[in-house]
Amino acid sequence: MKVLILCTGNSCRSQMAHGFLQSFDKSLEVHSAGTQPASQVNLRAVEVMNETGIDISLHTPKSVNIYLDEAWDYVITVCGGANETCPMFQGKVGKRMHIGFDDPSEVQGSEEFVMNEFRRVRDEIRKRFAEFYITEILKREMSKCSCGAKC
Repeated sequence: MKVLILCTGNSCRSQMAHGFLQSFDKSLEVHSAGTQPASQVNLRAVEVMNETGIDISLHTPKSVNIYLDEAWDYVITVCGGANETCPMFQGKVGKRMHIGFDDPSEVQGSEEFVMNEFRRVRDEIRKRFAEFYITEILKREMSKCSCGAKC
């Protein structure tokens, strides 16, 4: 099963979603990309993910353009900008979804306040992607016969 998670910069929300979804099921092929990729993954996102035991420090932002010709079971946008500007995929896309989150990288205030916003968004991403995994992927897998075909 192949899942592509899209955001504008591919530096924060999509990277956290990528990390969580991959941690739920190592057999999934999970990728994340951006419509305007940043130069690096947001260091605060790396820090708050480390608090959950998930290391995204080796992830790098990538352009959605490198994935346009591939087939995907799911293409999921996690920010409004990516949802509005998502390019057309030439490859097959089984299901396109939008699961939106606030952008913690835009929050201003004290370091403590900003980090708490990163944690809040991280926890929302974990919850919503756990729900996605259960309702979409596990349900889909359980609907297949032992022979691998849908019955």
